Amino acid sequence: MMKFMDLLITPAYAQTIGGSGSSSMLMSLLPFIGIFFIFYFMVIRPQQTKAKQLKETMKSLRRGDKIITAGGIIATVVKNQEDSDEMEVDLANNVRVKVLKSTITTILESKVSKLNEGFKGSKLGRSISKKDKKVEIEKKSEEAEQDEDSTDEKKISKTE
Repeated sequence: MMKFMDLLITPAYAQTIGGSGSSSMLMSLLPFIGIFFIFYFMVIRPQQTKAKQLKETMKSLRRGDKIITAGGIIATVVKNQEDSDEMEVDLANNVRVKVLKSTITTILESKVSKLNEGFKGSKLGRSISKKDKKVEIEKKSEEAEQDEDSTDEKKISKTE
């Protein structure tokens, strides 16, 4: 009967005394430190950059920009006062509401970003839109075809 009880109850062994206990403590904390770094780079840091970008765009909101509030309301900015925490938005025709700037989560359309895109395309500050680029490409291809036609005509005239 004694042997059966030895199988169920395991003997307790004494732990070693000394410096090995501090290294095991460091090893037990290592997974938590790793999880913290992963959490920081995957969650906290991107959220901080997004918040910083939203704060910068909030400063540049102008009349006519479309926004989405935290409640899911899509509105158009009517009046933005830089010294105040509130702004006046238009929900529908002649339906104006004051909202807190902190409740704005997304900027759908911004006139400032459209203006900034306009300065990227050329040296003079005029943008080259996709339509203009297509027109230029078509003109160049037509000129190339005309050059090919003229060279073909010259070859034909020389052979005759």
